[in-house]
Amino acid sequence: MKNEKIYVTKPSLPPLEEFIPSLEAIWNNRILTNGGPFHELLERELCNHLGVKHISLFSNATVALLTALQALRVTGEVITTPYSFVATSHSLLWNGLKPVFVDIDPVTLNLDPAKIEAAITQQTTAIMPVHCYGHPCDVDSIQKIADLYNLKVIYDAAHAFGVEDERGSILNHGDLSILSFHATKVFNTFEGGAIICPDVKTKTRIDQLKNFGYVDEVTVVAPGTNGKMSEFNAALGLLQLKYINFALERRGLIDAAYRERLRGVEGIECLHRSGETVSNFSYFPILVRPGYAISRDELYELLKENGIHPRRYFYPLISSFSMYRSLPSAQPANLPVATEAAQQVLCLPIYPDMEMEIVDKVCAIIAS
Repeated sequence: MKNEKIYVTKPSLPPLEEFIPSLEAIWNNRILTNGGPFHELLERELCNHLGVKHISLFSNATVALLTALQALRVTGEVITTPYSFVATSHSLLWNGLKPVFVDIDPVTLNLDPAKIEAAITQQTTAIMPVHCYGHPCDVDSIQKIADLYNLKVIYDAAHAFGVEDERGSILNHGDLSILSFHATKVFNTFEGGAIICPDVKTKTRIDQLKNFGYVDEVTVVAPGTNGKMSEFNAALGLLQLKYINFALERRGLIDAAYRERLRGVEGIECLHRSGETVSNFSYFPILVRPGYAISRDELYELLKENGIHPRRYFYPLISSFSMYRSLPSAQPANLPVATEAAQQVLCLPIYPDMEMEIVDKVCAIIAS
């Protein structure tokens, strides 16, 4: 650990020698993409592992978000959160949709259902919440509103691989859920993503849209895109599943160690569960409250000076970027909780092979 720079995450990879047979199989069969054997097997294995009915693999989660909106024929305005990675809202603009930002819950930092109804207009057709840090949204309240106003619900579940509530996978809520398999995520396929869908008809449409809209060799039914996952990514994903339970167990131990060591540090608040029965410990965010000795940004710089590189997820708010800030819903006065959280949040390093000495070092700096 001496003189090593510690980043907020480090990609988990299986032993290289275990990946070689998969590469040899790809070299032998010469199938590199277009729904090859590794791709089809990974879809089946993920359905079994996650407890979902249907899954469509993608080259990345952003293309999956774009396609999900197309698949449900979303138009007009979509209510969403300002407290997320920019891909959430960018997917709306790319589809010619208008994001409408509402504030977040002060405890979970997820979209606040109590703020949604007031933002609904005649142009509203969907809600796009985010399971922030892998902590579930208030899915029941959101669904009640969606049912009342006949709105679609698309969950950006990029952080939520393997997370469950008392009814099973949280990916089964809403009309569609989108996963990210980016290198920084709990489960990665180098780069990748997926859409979880409830029925064969929806999956078929999604599979067509991610393959240029093709139905067969001579028939195109929609202006689709190229969002297919390659065989290399799928083969890695199959191997990653072998180690996912170990990875989550290690993350849980690190999460618990942080909580124990930071307990009682004045002005430091750790986020807690928001209804999940199974967590994935995808991030470890803290809120640097006014009672702490220095500001969030001063702590951020202090940690970096000591070789620790945390991230301010999510700062600045999406709503503050130039392409969004002119929207009436993007005004800071409309988003007081999100604005405060963005100014106080700091995500600390967490990844499966992280040594406990790093936790000790990080916590010692914060506590001092």
